[in-house]
Amino acid sequence: MAEGKLPEHDADCCCSPVVACKRIALIHATPVAVPPVVEAFARLWPEAEVCNLLEDSLAPDLERASGLDERMISRFIRLARYAEDCGADGILFTCSAFGAAIEAAAKELAPLPVLKPNEAMFEEALNAGKSIGMVATFQPSVPSMEEEFEAMKVQLGSTAQLQTLCVPEAMTALRGGDTKTHNQLVATEAAKFANCDAVLLAQFSTAQAREAVSESVSATILTSPDSAVSKLRQLAAQR
Repeated sequence: MAEGKLPEHDADCCCSPVVACKRIALIHATPVAVPPVVEAFARLWPEAEVCNLLEDSLAPDLERASGLDERMISRFIRLARYAEDCGADGILFTCSAFGAAIEAAAKELAPLPVLKPNEAMFEEALNAGKSIGMVATFQPSVPSMEEEFEAMKVQLGSTAQLQTLCVPEAMTALRGGDTKTHNQLVATEAAKFANCDAVLLAQFSTAQAREAVSESVSATILTSPDSAVSKLRQLAAQR
């Protein structure tokens, strides 16, 4: 488990003695999720103190298992408790495949804000239109994401329809360091949603394909990091 943070802020940021800054813990299951969300914080909420916790056995363990079990859920609660013990004012999980485990952690830590990776993006999408397309790159995350979308749709009284395409070859390319191929593969799949009201880039790591996708579709393009950072900033300000 590694811990890091954004570069030191200048003297008149909110980390000054006069105004306490917000410490946000990001909990990752894969290294490729780290750069996109750190970049989103630097752009959208530079005053936040960001701490990264990486537990990269989670994703392969899930791939080998038949689904989330009590042991996996317990691991998520312990990770969240550790972040809380480190003084976190909010927690953001960045892997989309662990919805029920994150919900359990959020329940344990309430009222501390604990955000699932895609809930803010789904909320934005449901306000963007009725036809939503989503491009994923990690197949085990798709069922839980679709369930989460449907649950939020009912909660908000929406009639929007979600279509999902998964391109695991893009994740393979990214893990191998080939960002260009990753972005091209995601953009090719996203082009199939050209008539949708919004196109969602499902994984945090997929956000880096946004520019390539924008050349393929004119619809609203939403990414998990941008939506999550904006939502978490709002929730932290309310505490």
